Amino acid sequence: MAHHSDTPDVPLVSRVRAGSVSLPDVHATVSIPAGAGFWRKMFAFAGPGYLVAVGYMDPGNWATDIAGGARFGYALLTMVLLSNVMAILLQTLAARLGVASGRDLAQACRDRYSRPAAIGLWILAEIAIAATDLAEVIGSAIALNLLFGLPLTLGVVLTSLDVLLVLYLQQHHFRFVEALVVLLIAGIAGCFAIELFLVRPDMGQIAWGLLPTTELFRNRDMLYIAVGILGATVMPHNLYLHSSIVQTRKYADTQAGRGEAIRFGTIDTVVALMSALFINGAILIVAAATFHGTAFGHIADISDAYRLLTPLLGTALASTVFALALLFSGQNATLTGTLAGQIVMEGFLDLRVRPWLRRLGTRLLAIIPALITVVLYGERGSGRLLVLSQVILSLQLPFAVFPLISFTSDRRIMGRFANPWWLKAIAWPMAGLIAVLNGWLLWQLLGGIGNQ
Repeated sequence: MAHHSDTPDVPLVSRVRAGSVSLPDVHATVSIPAGAGFWRKMFAFAGPGYLVAVGYMDPGNWATDIAGGARFGYALLTMVLLSNVMAILLQTLAARLGVASGRDLAQACRDRYSRPAAIGLWILAEIAIAATDLAEVIGSAIALNLLFGLPLTLGVVLTSLDVLLVLYLQQHHFRFVEALVVLLIAGIAGCFAIELFLVRPDMGQIAWGLLPTTELFRNRDMLYIAVGILGATVMPHNLYLHSSIVQTRKYADTQAGRGEAIRFGTIDTVVALMSALFINGAILIVAAATFHGTAFGHIADISDAYRLLTPLLGTALASTVFALALLFSGQNATLTGTLAGQIVMEGFLDLRVRPWLRRLGTRLLAIIPALITVVLYGERGSGRLLVLSQVILSLQLPFAVFPLISFTSDRRIMGRFANPWWLKAIAWPMAGLIAVLNGWLLWQLLGGIGNQ
């Protein structure tokens, strides 16, 4: 591959902006007020972090959080916190890549790797997006079933219609997409605020749960769920997504302009991902306060959790807001999955496909296995499919994380915004840890499937 820069301190951005850009329909469409104060600029840059945060609270995360809280009380809150710290670091790197180089992660892979390697990474990314979509389809279908009694089969078909909403919003204004996502996150957070009020958790136990416990290394079951929380939290498609959507901002194409965009993008990421920390923590806390220490301590199924909340807490409101939050969660993750699919295909292949056609293809890949599973195995099968989708994501993750850290550490790509030595010293071991944990989790899951 050609290297696009002769001098280490000049990133690619000024050259590539004249060529193919990421998400051309919405590239540099959100204005940044010149000479405005901190808060006005913060508001203008805020948004991409929330689209990314959605991936950290999708239905695929619910099962591990529920199982962790029900079986081990508040002990695994420390893993929710640790996975969030990892997510913040990786997402800030993705945003940094997009701003400093003017390329999203998929385009950067196409620039730097051979054609066969880029095609291989594209196929892996597409599989990850289909797996993510699968989790969202099933999560939304379960929520519709719980709230309105709709058969899972009909729920799966209905969730495919959200493609129309996504395309309508994206055509009109990117800020509408961001506003809808923030609104749905607020809805999920509101639902869990009500749940926390109803379960009245022990605040001392919550504080204790945020501290690491040595039991993690003595109790194999606890370690298994901890790795599930950690390994399946960071979503591969989110790294591609974030590196692209930060470029929707019309920041100055100068060193100072890019520096400002990276600074505000980092703040946006940290604040937005704290909402994911609250929601994932709240799911685990509600499960811990309701099920741990009761006859239902081994619960790990979303539908069972829904049915048991009402009798255990004495109010139907608990079950209703739980299912409502699940529906918001599934629909929210769908919005970002649409964008990620477009970014990955256009970035790796330089292939422009009409968004509705692209979305239809991705949705069919998710709907077909979901429908077959629901028809043949019903609710229990859909729960297993959720777990399988997380395994597929875990497998794909290193193929997004390692290139991301490599690119953001390269001065030929990043110029003076390349990762400093201390950031590399944190990022590389963390990437290795994620890869090892995901491998271990996969080994355990395959062993469990083989023994069934």
